[in-house]
Amino acid sequence: MKREDDFEVRRAHLKGLTDQELYDRFWALCEQLVDPLLDMGREYTSPAIERSVLLRMGFSSLEVKAIVNGCMERNLLQHGAGNVVYRLSQAKGLPLREAGVKLANGELWDEAAALFEGGAL
Repeated sequence: MKREDDFEVRRAHLKGLTDQELYDRFWALCEQLVDPLLDMGREYTSPAIERSVLLRMGFSSLEVKAIVNGCMERNLLQHGAGNVVYRLSQAKGLPLREAGVKLANGELWDEAAALFEGGAL
């Protein structure tokens, strides 16, 4: 069985391009592929992702579970659990760890929720 070679036909639209033009076209096509992935990463999250973020921030798995559950109950997960802890620590002048532990213990949730009212990020 002989394979039909259609390389010349498929490359016809690229034949007259310089090396720089090919280079630029390659990166433009890469951006077209990656941009939707980046948008999804910015717009969507999950409890598992947020738990992972909090673990990397230094919280224990028990603290992480309580913080993520609290974010889910108050519709704050879309803002990012790490962001909730960070913004609360900034607003209250608390160390990051202390703000997260207070949230894990069920404290300061009203204050945290108030930081995100009106859809502000």
